[in-house]
Amino acid sequence: MLRQNLRLLPVLAFILLGVFALTVTHEADAREKKVVTLAPSEAGIVKQIHHYRRATWHWQSVMGVRHSRAGRGEKDPSRTYKLWVRNLWKHRAHRARHLAAHVPHKRDWLCIHRYEGAWTSATGNGYYGGLQMDISFMRHYGAHLLRTKGTANHWTPLEQMWVAEHAHRSGRGFYPWPNTARACGLI
Repeated sequence: MLRQNLRLLPVLAFILLGVFALTVTHEADAREKKVVTLAPSEAGIVKQIHHYRRATWHWQSVMGVRHSRAGRGEKDPSRTYKLWVRNLWKHRAHRARHLAAHVPHKRDWLCIHRYEGAWTSATGNGYYGGLQMDISFMRHYGAHLLRTKGTANHWTPLEQMWVAEHAHRSGRGFYPWPNTARACGLI
């Protein structure tokens, strides 16, 4: 038995040596990839900050909450500071998008949508989108979106549901959709 184990010892050493060599090669490849990856330029970082800030403010406007404040900035902030600001706005943008995805009464709006038509519908009867909103409704509850994106058939489903939610919160409830809300058991 001892002889068999001794014969396997060189095989085991060879296998361990191969695993070690692969590990070292993999770590060297990883280090090389880090060197090849270029960090964004200062202007690129500033563009990213503006992108994430616009995304944050967009979803905050859609939800009807106050915008996050932007700092006054400095004359010539360091790269480290710019990266910190970029990461802050990136976090805020993801958080705002996450909050926007959780529309109150979402199940109810989806039920109404099932009866009303496609999210991109413009039927020619003066009603637009998946919740069939008319111009005066959009102007009153979604003026920002109407101004920036046009009628509701150009809005995302989340944006349409938030505009409907604004109407609901204003005291109108589900009554702007009398037939479909009744079919969904909402009124």
